[in-house]
Amino acid sequence: MLESLYLNLGQHDALSDAEKALLTGAMSFEKDFSAGQDLVSEGSRPTYSTLILEGLAARYKVLEDGGRQFTSLQVPGDFVDLHAFLLKTMDHGIVALSPCRVIVAEHSRLRVITEEAPHLTRLLWLDTLVDGAIHREWIVAMGRRSKTAHLAHLVCELFVRLQSVQRTNGMSFHLPLSQAELADVLGLSVVHMNRVIGALRKVGVISWANYTVTILDWHRLQEIAEFDPTYLNMVQEPR
Repeated sequence: MLESLYLNLGQHDALSDAEKALLTGAMSFEKDFSAGQDLVSEGSRPTYSTLILEGLAARYKVLEDGGRQFTSLQVPGDFVDLHAFLLKTMDHGIVALSPCRVIVAEHSRLRVITEEAPHLTRLLWLDTLVDGAIHREWIVAMGRRSKTAHLAHLVCELFVRLQSVQRTNGMSFHLPLSQAELADVLGLSVVHMNRVIGALRKVGVISWANYTVTILDWHRLQEIAEFDPTYLNMVQEPR
């Protein structure tokens, strides 16, 4: 049930059986969400942190005029609101972009982990640090990359993250986003979004059909994106 979490944390450092047991013991109940439902709402004060088991979700902010901006995508193995354990009040929402199954870890049980398992605590802390690194990359992409490079970077990032939790099929992965939702990720109109996808198709680096993205030329895609996965911290070493 928690294999995606073990894979996610285990890419940074090895997890012991005892640490896996602690994580299992911290979990409470599972819940299903439909696409469009909030997993966690802005302004809420959750008493547990939510882990994605299946599906795709996004962090987002809504402006006064109703405009919405996604600030990261969340995949299986991600705690979407682990930081709420300490921050208490959510300053953004997390919405399901596809049907999602989640499981929650009570904050009272996470507190026990922080008091009794320092190595596991560091790995969970690192998980939130990687979230911050992803946000920085998204800010750079939004402000300085061309829209074609921005989309290429997003595809590279998602492929690497999904591959690490065994959610890819060769060089393909499922991306259940509509053109409008993808436009909210890149800050574009739907018409412009379609042109950007077409630009990557035209140079032969991806195919994109039926919510499946297939990378046809990984090295060229990385070049277009200027993608360096260092920020994802996928090196297993002592922490």
